[in-house]
This record gives sequence, structure tokens and C-alpha cells, in this order.
Amino acid sequence: MTTEKEVTKALEGVLDPELGLNIVDLGLIYGIEISGQKVHVKMTLTNPMCPMQSYLVGQAQDAVEKIAGKGNAKVELVWEPEWNPKKLSPKARKKLGL
Repeated sequence: MTTEKEVTKALEGVLDPELGLNIVDLGLIYGIEISGQKVHVKMTLTNPMCPMQSYLVGQAQDAVEKIAGKGNAKVELVWEPEWNPKKLSPKARKKLGL
């Protein structure tokens, strides 16, 4: 069975190409739910108009499917609560000079 830790580790491999940081450290992952073999990830973006929206969601979907299996992963893009810089990990804050 897939664990939340495995899903998080897989998502850490998904990098925002503009910032060079992974989506977990950017605070874009809002939730991971596992039910049997199914994995549901809720994620957001820093901006609803992000030009990398399709790319990042697709990369997250692919990363989760690699561990959960094709058809067992769903990545849902959500906008509530709104992302803000407080969601950045300490590592991301340091790299961004915040």
C-alpha cells in the first residue's frame, strides 16, 4: 500500500522550472488522501494565472502514478485557501532570500 511519506517524496521530485524548487517546499501541496490503492492529492499554485499550471499538475500526476499505479492517482488543483509565502518551507525561504 502506498504511504503519505512515499507520495510526499515523489512530489518532492516535481520542480517549478521558474524557481528551481520542488512543489512540496513551495507549499503547493494542500493534502494527500489515500484510500486503498487510490491516492488523491490536493495542490495549488502561487497564482491562478500561472503559465506552468498544466505542466506542474501533469508532473505531479505522473510522479504519484509512478508509485500508486496508472489510474490510481488524482491530482486536484484547488484555490482555497489562497497560497501565500508563509506556506514556503524554511529551505525554500532561505533559497529565495526571505
